[in-house]
Amino acid sequence: MLRREPRLKPTTLFEYLQERYPGQYPQVLRTVQRRVRTWKALHGEAPEVMFELRHEPGVMGISDFTELKGVEITISGKPFEHLLYHYRLAYSGWRYAQVIQGGESFIALSEGLQNALFASGGAPQEHRTDSLSAAYRNTGGKGHKPLTRLYDDLCHHYRLRPTRNNKGIAHENGAIESPHGHLKNRITQALYLRGSRDFASVSDYQAFINSIVAKLNQQHQAKFAEEQKHLQPLPPKRVADYEVLTARVSSRSTIDVRCILYTVPSRLIGRQLELHLYHDRICGYLERQVVVELPRLRVTAKDKRRARCINYRHVIEGLRRKPRAFIYCTWQQDLLPNAPYRQLWQQLQADFDIDSAAVLMVEALYIAATQDKESAVAEYLVAQLAAGTLTLSTLQRHFQLLKETTLPTVQVQQHDLKDYDQLLQPDAAIESLPESQPPPQTLAPLPHAPALGDPGTSGHARTLVLRSILAGTFANWRWTDAGVCASNVPCKRLNCPPPKRFPTLTGNMSRSSIPLL
Repeated sequence: MLRREPRLKPTTLFEYLQERYPGQYPQVLRTVQRRVRTWKALHGEAPEVMFELRHEPGVMGISDFTELKGVEITISGKPFEHLLYHYRLAYSGWRYAQVIQGGESFIALSEGLQNALFASGGAPQEHRTDSLSAAYRNTGGKGHKPLTRLYDDLCHHYRLRPTRNNKGIAHENGAIESPHGHLKNRITQALYLRGSRDFASVSDYQAFINSIVAKLNQQHQAKFAEEQKHLQPLPPKRVADYEVLTARVSSRSTIDVRCILYTVPSRLIGRQLELHLYHDRICGYLERQVVVELPRLRVTAKDKRRARCINYRHVIEGLRRKPRAFIYCTWQQDLLPNAPYRQLWQQLQADFDIDSAAVLMVEALYIAATQDKESAVAEYLVAQLAAGTLTLSTLQRHFQLLKETTLPTVQVQQHDLKDYDQLLQPDAAIESLPESQPPPQTLAPLPHAPALGDPGTSGHARTLVLRSILAGTFANWRWTDAGVCASNVPCKRLNCPPPKRFPTLTGNMSRSSIPLL
């Protein structure tokens, strides 16, 4: 049976013998296992031979991604899905590890590899990977290069010769697969010793990984110093380890990137941004200046295609001018930064009317954003709600947004009112002029035509007096745009145009009164 099918296992053979020959082979499983093992050693096929390879200094660097299975890392209490990029020099065993978010993408490979090359101080001659889809076209097809264009440019920039192991044969990449286990075992043991798997931020978790890698590299200091002499010098500049997109900021102060809605500062509304997409962040540029940096999110749930990344700090200025918008905003729960603020919002709705609750919550968010006191504001709200003394003015006054203004004391000295008596005696004021001052001179009136109206005397209100004039006086006069001509005959010297605006006064008119001012 073994000659016909060598893949049969001892357990399968033992069960077959018990069914074929009942009662003849009771509890002899170990005997069957021993005899099958002996037969395969004497008559079976020879297993594959593993040859020990000799690595030369500065020749090969190996990259791969690995997952920390069985250990759940949390960032501020939330599960953190990630990979570890692992780079290792085959000769010395020097290694580099980096936390990667978002899968085995070219951006992650490019950033991790370049960081590792600059950390080691040089580039090897060959870069070895498995069949990463970020580096190789695994779909086949004629007329296409096996390398992706981006990965080919990356290797050319650092003068690396790209190679990969055969598909499905993991032991060919044993120089990195076995160190994966050593690294993950050290990380797991360090977490047990630390007593917690929660970290305040991703940077803290990366620092924790760096400390473990540094201890492992201490065992290879001598060989690494020898290998550094054979590494190729690095170019002065890096290859772009990001993807470039453009997006215009909407009137809602948002941009849409890969099915994720992000808020940006409201001052950028209407502007078009150049976005650099890294594996863990998005940097927005306006006229070659960084104006916003956002954490990059990805949709992990299978039943969802879209998500939101809302930061209340970006829109709080506009929200403070429209606090009622908070009540009906579709981002309401996303605008609240954490669970304590969501509980405070529920309590505010229970203790106040909806409008007052919105005003208080928006003002609290404004103070938290402008003064960077998110936790302090939450603690104050909890205390004031428990005491029943929360008002908008007390909230503003506590955080020095509303200051009590004290008016300065002004001392006024009243002067003697008798000084005003001289204003009631005009003659006395004229007599009080010094004798040396000459009397005021009056100019003689210029000759002019008789006034049509008599202004009256100074002691009474001015009146308008109408006088009678002969209508025939204007009978032979003509009014034009250029002036008044002395006759009704067109004047050649003045080149007067025919009348347009005012009609000619003609005809025999009786002596009547024409009121003129």
